Amino acid sequence: MGPEPEPSTRTGSEPEPSESLRIFGTVVKGFRKRAGLTQEQYAPMVRYSAPTVSSIEQGRRFPPLPYVERSETLLDARGIIRSAAAQLTRRPGIANWFRQWAQLETEAINLYTYECRLVPGLLQSEAYARTLFLNQLPMLGEEQIERQLTARMERQQLLRERIGTNYCFILEEHLFLRRLGGAQVLREAIDHVLDLAELRNVEIQIIPQVRESHAGMHGPIRLLEAPDHKWFGYSEGQESGQLHVDPSVVSVLQMRYAKMRSQSHTPEESVGLLRQMRGAL
Repeated sequence: MGPEPEPSTRTGSEPEPSESLRIFGTVVKGFRKRAGLTQEQYAPMVRYSAPTVSSIEQGRRFPPLPYVERSETLLDARGIIRSAAAQLTRRPGIANWFRQWAQLETEAINLYTYECRLVPGLLQSEAYARTLFLNQLPMLGEEQIERQLTARMERQQLLRERIGTNYCFILEEHLFLRRLGGAQVLREAIDHVLDLAELRNVEIQIIPQVRESHAGMHGPIRLLEAPDHKWFGYSEGQESGQLHVDPSVVSVLQMRYAKMRSQSHTPEESVGLLRQMRGAL
């Protein structure tokens, strides 16, 4: 299977140009300046960081719904900001089927991921992500690769910006034994994961390659808890993804994920294993 589909990697699902994002950013910037506010002054008012405000105004980041509503009210935009947001249909470099989940990620208070195919996008080093894009079929052009790589690297800022969000990852040991891209790419990939594992809001567990019982046989799992404490699940195929909102389905995914946590190495043991594999390269 190819890399996880949040960056569009197929010609049939190539995202639309980001002109609508640039327009939205310009609209908000205009209202902010009319109010006599700098980005640094405006950021705490809208409850986002100054870098996030800057990224949105530059058309590089999809605005979360709370940002849109707060901007509309704070800047007395008379419906203009809300209307501009309604024209946003896709995130640049983000596959259309993944967009809804990617939007939920920006507001999640808990995010759980189990992956058996590849290192998840939120944990990928730049070299590892580039290798995935270079291996895509049909082949991608250089401009497509750079656009999607930028989208993936920017999405990773969630781990550092949303320090109140708990990020948990369960990864298969074989992901680091495949040596995708070669030894140097793998060294950087492991170093990157180890660096992120040092963040207080990030927890990484490894499932041993040899395991007589395994609750993840149905494939990758993604779960998140929204600010209103509602849980969502997500599953994907090669050309599609499905958001799960049915509590009975989400409950099954939670049960499987919880079981896999007990079947994995502890976070401390997992870090030790990664360091051991890094040293063997």
